[in-house]
Amino acid sequence: MTSIAPVSPTDLNHRRRTLRRQRRVRFFQSGWRRIAVLGLAAGSVWAATLPAWVIREPEQVEIEGNRLISPQALRSRLPLTYPQSLFKIQPQAIAEALKSEAPIAQATVDRQLFPPSLTVRIQERVPVAVSTSSGAQSTAAQSTLLDESGLLIPLKSYTAFNQNFKLPTLKVTGKPESYRPYWSAFYQTLLQSQVKVLEVRWDDPSNLMLKTEFGIVHFGAYSANFPNQLRRLDQMRRLNSRINPNQISYIDLSDPESPKVQMNASKTPVKLGTP
Repeated sequence: MTSIAPVSPTDLNHRRRTLRRQRRVRFFQSGWRRIAVLGLAAGSVWAATLPAWVIREPEQVEIEGNRLISPQALRSRLPLTYPQSLFKIQPQAIAEALKSEAPIAQATVDRQLFPPSLTVRIQERVPVAVSTSSGAQSTAAQSTLLDESGLLIPLKSYTAFNQNFKLPTLKVTGKPESYRPYWSAFYQTLLQSQVKVLEVRWDDPSNLMLKTEFGIVHFGAYSANFPNQLRRLDQMRRLNSRINPNQISYIDLSDPESPKVQMNASKTPVKLGTP
């Protein structure tokens, strides 16, 4: 059986003094940490009140990424009062306010201390077409705008920020709920095509019609085959050399493998061969 060696009174006193010294060290370390945290907090409060780190005028707000909306118009809509400490400004709140006030898809706000300023970076919703409901007159007051994603935006959302705003040249008619699910892919196809399209007529979902450089073209119901139909139309550029364009009522491309031309003076469409 292992015996335990007795501990002398001197050793016990030495151990007690060591433990007391360690407790004092830990106490002072904890105290210094608290003092340091309080000092940082006080320093932050003091820094926030420094007159140098204050936004005093709208010109200290820099706008980046804008094309359609003027910087002055955007600055006027910022939820800021001047002067205001940089440290009291809430960037996320400003970004959300801008997106609700203006046709903006994304917005970020950054603070700079030297020199004191704000940088607002925005991504505008760029309108690509004028959308009018079936049967409505195509006037500026009745029109809404359509961006690439298919979002409908009131015209006044742009004119309120830019008095010189110009409408897109492309026009779309029909009920937005009929074409909105397809608009993004549809518009990308138009961008990639060499065919010039002036107007999109989606009044009848079973027969999409485009007003193009070739005249009116019928495509039937919109489908995944639309890019092929548009390519087939591009291949028909020599049609005007064979048929007087003034005699054409419309081109039927519902079957791109067998395109037809409806003549004004005929009730029977003319089938076209391979271009």
